[in-house]
Amino acid sequence: MDIKTASSLHRLRLVSAPEAVSFLLLLVCSVLKRTTDFNAVPVMGAVHGLLFVLYVIFWLDAWRRTKWSLGTAALYFALSVLPAGGFFAERKLRREAEDEVIASRARREGTVSA
Repeated sequence: MDIKTASSLHRLRLVSAPEAVSFLLLLVCSVLKRTTDFNAVPVMGAVHGLLFVLYVIFWLDAWRRTKWSLGTAALYFALSVLPAGGFFAERKLRREAEDEVIASRARREGTVSA
């Protein structure tokens, strides 16, 4: 994996958890808006919207660079539209990066010829 591919995966991973948190907070604000006089939906909506747009941009870049299958790309996109899906995407991306580091070290040491 080259540095640009690793960077694109890292960016996607970095925005996954905050996007999930903002989605959950937006849901809480929506409930509070309907049950109290507290209305933070416009602010949280804007924050979540920005983070979601960043997630989609980084997802597209990661898909282009990693050459994911359509199924893998669809999974990461589906995780972005689920309220806590970003947490699962971050965990899966972290494992993928760790596996790549292990494979890279093994190739460097000559234990695996791939």
